[in-house]
Amino acid sequence: MQFESLEEMGAMFRKARQSSGLTQEQVARLAGISRPRYREVEAGSAAARATTLINIARALGLEMMMVPQSLVPAVNALLRPHDDDDLPAFVAQPDEAS
Repeated sequence: MQFESLEEMGAMFRKARQSSGLTQEQVARLAGISRPRYREVEAGSAAARATTLINIARALGLEMMMVPQSLVPAVNALLRPHDDDDLPAFVAQPDEAS
């Protein structure tokens, strides 16, 4: 997923946190940051270092990757569902997606 704004990234973190049943305090502790700092990132009101974002993502069971801009269209095409299939071309665990 490509983010256009801090708010979009924060919303994705919030959704992942709520889906996992974690509190902001728990995610902050797992990521090694303060709760107020996590709250700012989740609200999209503050930027964070790449290492902080990676730690938050991992605390939420997500993985962040840096992709060269020239390859973004190719990556998006691989992740987009095909016309005859409702699954992305590649999924982390294909057996669970069926």
